[in-house]
Amino acid sequence: MISKSTIKLIKSLALKKYRVKEKLFLVEGDKNVIEVLKSSYKTEKLFATKTFISKNENSCNKAISTFEVEHFEIKKTSLLQNPQNALAICSLPKKQIFPKKLTDNLSVYLDDIQDPGNLGTIIRICDWFNIEYLFCSPNTVDLWNPKVIQASMGSFCRMQIFESKFEQITDLAKLSRVPIFGAFLEGKNIYTETLPKKAILVMGNEGNGIHRELESIIDRKIKIPEFSDEGNSAESLNVSVATAVICSEFKRQNF
Repeated sequence: MISKSTIKLIKSLALKKYRVKEKLFLVEGDKNVIEVLKSSYKTEKLFATKTFISKNENSCNKAISTFEVEHFEIKKTSLLQNPQNALAICSLPKKQIFPKKLTDNLSVYLDDIQDPGNLGTIIRICDWFNIEYLFCSPNTVDLWNPKVIQASMGSFCRMQIFESKFEQITDLAKLSRVPIFGAFLEGKNIYTETLPKKAILVMGNEGNGIHRELESIIDRKIKIPEFSDEGNSAESLNVSVATAVICSEFKRQNF
């Protein structure tokens, strides 16, 4: 049985102030839970059905405390509309040491991304394309938001993600001797530009794009071209979709 106090705690982890206060975050969904159990993250409490525990016994043993519960209890406790068979309460990790230098790879900087689904998807995209680092501006949605974790499908366990001001990124770029690329509607066609293996890619806010104060510091503006014959296509692409397309072209040119 999941106690009322635990249910209250789990529900509270939807809000950043309680995640910070309790130093905990919530992981839901069978795949996400398995991924976090296999990772270096510390799982304080695991609530799972008998079937889930029996299928993933070795992984479940890594949790400090494991509780076998009925599915209806998970449904009652979950923040999801259609919960699966497990949820985990994990400790927030200690702050990582900011990288001193970039290696021979592509990194991504997110300028005030607000939608948790977009951030989670971008984390998954960066994991897929073996992006070295994912940097998030201070006003980007919190990484430990349950919706971000859910959308990442476990990729948050493998990515090196840092909150950082853009000044830190420019300093890192100079020290590492890498160019900074930015996605702009008036940029140059990514399919005709020569894209280096080593770079930092800046992706802007869903509604406002990249901030003007950052624009002047960015070395090269690029864009995904429209292919509409009539010139009446969508105004722009979703930021996570655009990130995937641009990362794919960077990687294709340097494969």
